[in-house]
Amino acid sequence: MPEGHTIHRLAARHRELFAGRRVAVASPQGRFAAGAGVVDGRRLRDTEAYGKHLLHHYEGDLSVHVHLGLYGKFSDGEAPVPTPIGQVRMVVNSDAHWLELRGPTACEVFDPVQARQLRERLGADPLRDDADAEEAGRRVRGSTKPIFALLLDQSIVAGCGLIYANEVLFRAGLAPTTPGRSVGAELWDEIWTDLRALMKEGVARGRIDTVHTQHTPEAMRRAPRVDRHGGEVYVYRRPGQPCLVCGTAVARGPLAGRNLYWCPVCQPSF
Repeated sequence: MPEGHTIHRLAARHRELFAGRRVAVASPQGRFAAGAGVVDGRRLRDTEAYGKHLLHHYEGDLSVHVHLGLYGKFSDGEAPVPTPIGQVRMVVNSDAHWLELRGPTACEVFDPVQARQLRERLGADPLRDDADAEEAGRRVRGSTKPIFALLLDQSIVAGCGLIYANEVLFRAGLAPTTPGRSVGAELWDEIWTDLRALMKEGVARGRIDTVHTQHTPEAMRRAPRVDRHGGEVYVYRRPGQPCLVCGTAVARGPLAGRNLYWCPVCQPSF
């Protein structure tokens, strides 16, 4: 599932292509036909990313809400619009560009109340300037759940996924099983600041890189990481491989129904 930086990149891309333009909206697959008919021909005012959710805001106070889930994917290009191939949920096009959406978990039209309710149920998005990091910290410190699970809870930290959660905890030297109530305010500020910086870099680069300069392939004279997710990381999907800092084998285990990765030496348990 795409993490928050990908959704923010998509919002910026779609804003660049369509904001301020009247667009045609259709659903070749048919599953979004009613929703497409509501916004077809309207001006797309702006786009918005909140965590892993994308909103296209149209004139008339209507928004198309998209959650990509595990299989959703956007593609775009210059006009003319290509003939749809396969299951295309939504097509958006102007006189200059087109956009296709396939396989999302959600693609629906929201009114202002529904859009507000979405924002209200989501936690602080590190990539948004209106993020309430202090409130997220209070919720973390008020919980006995592992910090790893709390970072993945979208009602606390919106947009943080598996890679960022594993990596930011390694960089903090914190065991993923550490209870939230053991994470003090100062430590939370450090984690939040680092997470925000990493995700901003992800927006800029289009991939997740989390290693410090001294641990890059060039600095360590090692081969670059080969993985479909791309990017240089410390522990994510590196079980059994040596820690880039201490050489200890990276560990893997289940937690909150997800895979977590950590270095037993660099991230000692309480």
